[in-house]
Amino acid sequence: MSAESTPEPGIPGDDNGTTGPDSGRGRLKPRARRRGLMIAAWTAAGVVVLGGTGLGYVYFKLNGNLKSVDIDQALGTDRPTKADNGSENILVLGSDTRSGSNKKLGGGTDDGSARSDTAMIIHVYQGHRRASVVSIPRDTLIDRPACTDPKGVTHDAARDVMFNSAYSTGGAACAVKTVESMSGVRMDHYLEVDFAGFQKLIDQLGGVRITTTKDIDDPDSHLRLKAGAHTLDGEQALGLVRTRHGVGDGSDLGRIQLQQAFVKALLDQVEHVGLLGNPKKLLDLADTATKAVTTDSALGSVNSLMSFADGLKGIGASDMTMVTLPVRYDPADPNRVLVEQSKARLVWNALRTDTAIPKAATTGTATGEAAGVVTAS
Repeated sequence: MSAESTPEPGIPGDDNGTTGPDSGRGRLKPRARRRGLMIAAWTAAGVVVLGGTGLGYVYFKLNGNLKSVDIDQALGTDRPTKADNGSENILVLGSDTRSGSNKKLGGGTDDGSARSDTAMIIHVYQGHRRASVVSIPRDTLIDRPACTDPKGVTHDAARDVMFNSAYSTGGAACAVKTVESMSGVRMDHYLEVDFAGFQKLIDQLGGVRITTTKDIDDPDSHLRLKAGAHTLDGEQALGLVRTRHGVGDGSDLGRIQLQQAFVKALLDQVEHVGLLGNPKKLLDLADTATKAVTTDSALGSVNSLMSFADGLKGIGASDMTMVTLPVRYDPADPNRVLVEQSKARLVWNALRTDTAIPKAATTGTATGEAAGVVTAS
């Protein structure tokens, strides 16, 4: 059965527009319905530029910006079965590298390492009309499979390690392998966005309007906001999606709630940026976006990215469901969380069978206590 025909109580298509304890407050405005995922909006800008100019150098410029990883070659054939119904799963990571231009963004030291600061699985349902987003807390204790890093060094499997250690141990391929091991769900694509690119994209979009219901003060992420309406520039937006100590219970779960609220606010505004009448701004945005992302090899060209984005453009913000992997706080360490396995199985089974995530999967789990602190203005 596809998600299109799944009856209640499934999270996609919930009549009141909510998505469980990690949701925002109510539906987004109708104008956001035609806007797809963030990456779709960014790459769609490239489509318009290319179509409007017809200049080959623009294509080669953008194509040369892209970086890709051959996930299929790295992982081989011992993977979950690929769905044959047109549904897709995309692992999206926000990389937390502390080197180069990222060193001064969001605190931290330049130790040459990189971590997956943000991790989301985007499941696009059959027919590409709806999507579910499952956020994985970086502090989740998991069993990591054996991985081979980009230098060819093999790392033994490890038990009870933080989820984001998979990326720092073996890079993109190890992150994908770990998610597939946890879930039994095949990741069809991989997308990674880095700090510096994220900040520049927000600045080029003219900022993001949000409203905070409480003061946020987090020196670690360099973010200080009084309760009220704000237009966040790139640095502030980066601080918001990274803050954890300035709001809620100080956990990574609260940060995820802020991230989900920010994504909804961003999608609610993209239509009003005025890009269609400004080819120069479109080119600048496409140039920044293609420099900011790393993809799997199947998406490693402008043509492939544009085709992928075109397949998502019918998914608006109100067609997206956002949940957090069901977890509970670790009794031995409140800064870590443990997967609620029985509830997580409900989530993974829904993705495997292309059906709605049942509300029972996210009922009674740890939340982070930051829901409603940030809303779209």
